[in-house]
Amino acid sequence: MFGIGELTLLLLVIVAVLAVKRLPELMRSAGKAARILKSEKRASKEEDDRATGAGGQPSSPRVIRGEATERDA
Repeated sequence: MFGIGELTLLLLVIVAVLAVKRLPELMRSAGKAARILKSEKRASKEEDDRATGAGGQPSSPRVIRGEATERDA
């Protein structure tokens, strides 16, 4: 019978062989995800820069519209 080391090596070889077929697709997907995250980060930073203005202070208060409710006393 095989020992733990041999079984581990065999498993790694099987995973490597199966992964070779999907590796280009996985790398392409990872690249797309990285580009999306980078563009979202850039957009978020630009939005923050517009909101704070040149002096670093908020140019106007940020208003979030919603439903006003009263608290129970």
